[in-house]
Amino acid sequence: MTQRAPYLLIDAGNSRIKWALVQPDGTQLAAGALAHDEVAGSGLRPDSPPGAQPGSQPGWSGWPAPCGAWVSNVAGADVSARIAALVDAQWPRLPLTTVRASARQCGVTNCYAAPHTLGSDRWAGMIGAHAAFPGEHLLLATFGTATTLEALRADGAFIGGLIAPGWTLMMRSLGEHTAQLPTLDAARARGLLDAGAPLGAADASRRGPFFATDTPRSLSAGCTLAQAGLIERMWRDLQDEWQVPVRLVVSGGAADEVASALKVPHTRHDSLVLSGLALIAAEDTARLGA
Repeated sequence: MTQRAPYLLIDAGNSRIKWALVQPDGTQLAAGALAHDEVAGSGLRPDSPPGAQPGSQPGWSGWPAPCGAWVSNVAGADVSARIAALVDAQWPRLPLTTVRASARQCGVTNCYAAPHTLGSDRWAGMIGAHAAFPGEHLLLATFGTATTLEALRADGAFIGGLIAPGWTLMMRSLGEHTAQLPTLDAARARGLLDAGAPLGAADASRRGPFFATDTPRSLSAGCTLAQAGLIERMWRDLQDEWQVPVRLVVSGGAADEVASALKVPHTRHDSLVLSGLALIAAEDTARLGA
């Protein structure tokens, strides 16, 4: 039996672009990530002619041509155009589907008042989570440029969510809008977070950020605990409201830092958006008879 062509899946967030080539049976052939400046520096413009070759490729050479590309993009029109040009440079005229949230898809029901206004990354992530943890009530916490929360019932009903400034954005905002606080980037803030017990702590087994004795550590620890506190509060409130166990699933670029401060059970899963895109691609191709 001839192997069907794979799907090209692209998750374009505000910080970076992740991609995967996935077979229809779910087997992943290849995956990678690009920074936005790598796409911007590829030499492709939105008005480049079809087939124009960029200065760099995301590692697609040598892999079988996909049947199409499915893209979740929350990074804006310019990034969308550059992704389209990058795909066309490797596989000219490849069908490209820009995924948008809908009222219902792949077993998930969108309870947003205006379903299409929900971010495509959040939508695909919920579809991926519903399939990854069947029969479970979920709270999804994604720590990217923004921190997002989604409450997803076991029957696939998305009942609502929250959006807050992300860990890095929170620290940058404090640095940029106060006269005496430093502006910390993620790399420096990670180095400042305590990996072990705080000096002088009575319980030497306690881990994670605590009261700090200098301004940079106070800032990094404070923002980390602000993120963790939000998640813990909503996880407990959701369990109280639903009166059932709720699995907390964490993901995103700052998940390690925030998870280090969490004092509630949680599961790490970093491929929910791409997994959801794979399910959307499979549903689309089945509907079209491909």
